[in-house]
Amino acid sequence: MLRTALRLADRSGIDSLSMRRLGQELGVEAMSLYNHVASKDDLLDGLIDLVFAEILVPPADAGWRTAMRERAVSAREVLKRHPWALGVMESRSRPGPANLRHHDAVLAALRTAGFSVEMAAHAYSLLDAYIYGFTLNELSLPLDTHEAVAGVAEQILEENPAGAYPYLAEMVADIVMKPGYDYGDEFEYGLDVILDGLQRARRR
Repeated sequence: MLRTALRLADRSGIDSLSMRRLGQELGVEAMSLYNHVASKDDLLDGLIDLVFAEILVPPADAGWRTAMRERAVSAREVLKRHPWALGVMESRSRPGPANLRHHDAVLAALRTAGFSVEMAAHAYSLLDAYIYGFTLNELSLPLDTHEAVAGVAEQILEENPAGAYPYLAEMVADIVMKPGYDYGDEFEYGLDVILDGLQRARRR
């Protein structure tokens, strides 16, 4: 049932997911679903747990930086598969086992590497804010191919007086319109900057 609900949410968004629609997809009466979940909120708890189960759990034998980097890359990939989850990942008051296991593993990787409890909390908050924020920004972009982005950028510059926006024009010409440019590549650059900062804070 949860897997079917996950497919529906991925296809149409979480707001369109109802017990009636889920029942239709499964070929059963909506009321029969309440034998498995107490409410739609209970269903959402289960869906979020499935999403957390897809994110790489930091391996215990990896260094903290490798663990945090691999986990962040994995989380972004998972959230792009399930974009509806972005706004509700940390909203559950009754988190499931995969959710709890994931959070505990991230904290374990930081604490065993020498981060204080306070510093581990700072690191976790910073990394999640970056992962969720970048992915939300990436998913909100109206264009998803280099050709489309380059075309729009060129059109914007053509429609405005030459020299009106010199620094924007510079970035468009030197970066955005270059073959192979992908905004998503910025994710790992920013991630490494954050990890560098956390490494310096850990040493202090």
